[in-house]
Amino acid sequence: MTPFDTTGPYWITRLCLQRALGLIYLAAFLAALYQFRPLLGENGLLPVRLYLPRIKFWDAPSLFWLNHSDSAFMIAAWMGVALATLAVTGISDSFGMAFSVTVWFLLWLLYLSFVNVGQVFYSFGWEILLLEAGFLTIFLGSSDTAPPKLIIWLFRWLLFRLMFGAGLIKLRGDACWRDLTCMLYHYETQPIPNPLSWYFHHLRPVIQKGSVLFTHFVELVVPFGYFGPALVSTVAGIFTVAFQLLLILSGNLSWLNYLTLAIAFSCFDDHFLARFIPIAAPALDPLSPVRQGVVIAWTAVVLILSIRPVLNMISPGQIMNTSFEPLNLVNTYGAFGSVTRERMEIILEGTDDDTITSATKWREYEFKAKPGPLDRRLPIVAPYHLRLDWLMWFAAMSDYRHYGWILNLTAKLLQNDTGTLKLIRGNPFPDQPPKYIRAQLYQYWFTTPEERAKTGHWWKRVQVVEYFPPLSLGQENFRQLLKAQGWLE
Repeated sequence: MTPFDTTGPYWITRLCLQRALGLIYLAAFLAALYQFRPLLGENGLLPVRLYLPRIKFWDAPSLFWLNHSDSAFMIAAWMGVALATLAVTGISDSFGMAFSVTVWFLLWLLYLSFVNVGQVFYSFGWEILLLEAGFLTIFLGSSDTAPPKLIIWLFRWLLFRLMFGAGLIKLRGDACWRDLTCMLYHYETQPIPNPLSWYFHHLRPVIQKGSVLFTHFVELVVPFGYFGPALVSTVAGIFTVAFQLLLILSGNLSWLNYLTLAIAFSCFDDHFLARFIPIAAPALDPLSPVRQGVVIAWTAVVLILSIRPVLNMISPGQIMNTSFEPLNLVNTYGAFGSVTRERMEIILEGTDDDTITSATKWREYEFKAKPGPLDRRLPIVAPYHLRLDWLMWFAAMSDYRHYGWILNLTAKLLQNDTGTLKLIRGNPFPDQPPKYIRAQLYQYWFTTPEERAKTGHWWKRVQVVEYFPPLSLGQENFRQLLKAQGWLE
């Protein structure tokens, strides 16, 4: 069989793709449900209401141009959760083609609406990856129809661009990918380590260097196998799945690895998957001429839209995780082109003292996942995405004036803003807001096995510099800055 055959033995493949994509959508909409309002709502850190007047509709197509109230965000998030539940349970594909197409189209449209107004909080590669994969799923069809083989191959084409793009950006990027030393730093300096990251970090250097070689193999060689005969594509898929499982074990990368696992189902046909999922396909309706025409037309569109991503991928100036059109239908990808050598953390501290002196006692704010207290066990949060924690990791790499939202965060903590406090682990000032908040920049390291055995600590740290000085809402210059940005009335 060739990729141009109308159908193939992919009924179980389609089932796996749809259920897995439904789970990722569910995680994405749950994150929107609990985080979108405090981050981007009417009184959020970067309100959508202040963003839309600065752009045009076609720059960021979104349903929220019609209504960007907090109620609209919550209704859309709940609708996304409900639709994703239909997809996970298979209800979406049990009532015919029209119902299946409607559910998957609405999932894509709703999530596109969040991403396109999400600004820096929705600027990650897995957002556009979910949108591209989600749009492809619209064409897979319902459970009583034959799955179109061309769409399965478009999933493989997406997987190829994702993996091969990640491999190329590494070869062109940080020198540690070429001298095989990146993994000596990565587990410690990645955005949100998990409990096993500490153990991965302490593996022998020869294993760390070997893992870089394995990464190059899986990202630069294996992807070409996706388009081979069934045996070759199956082996390539197995390598990809094993690689993603290792990444899941070693850190919290939101749903990137889980979504890659979902897309990798396209490498397997029913003959292989039936060994693990022993179900038989029902009697299937063949693809109608109209549906065949739609699938062929969409394949042509994908190939045309792939031109710029491919040119970017082979360019010496390759950029990562970018869409060249506002609907995020066919994108370019890449991950960890550079690896930080030092882990810097912003620690926010507050005090209820009226005057700052050398004797002032400061209390730390603790976030849900990013490192803070040295003895706190590293969390497992993926595939859920804690957006504020991720942005705090980025903010630690630059001057705070490059990240205006962190000043708004400070202002809201100075008011004990209820929504903002839900984004962090705990409030050290439960009775009344602090008078001042400052930020200190610390360098963090994993403890050695000996240090951990002695202290029970996962981390050790040293203060590097003051990130920003004590701020108070009573400071006129701070208030004027907040008002100028529209964050304070």
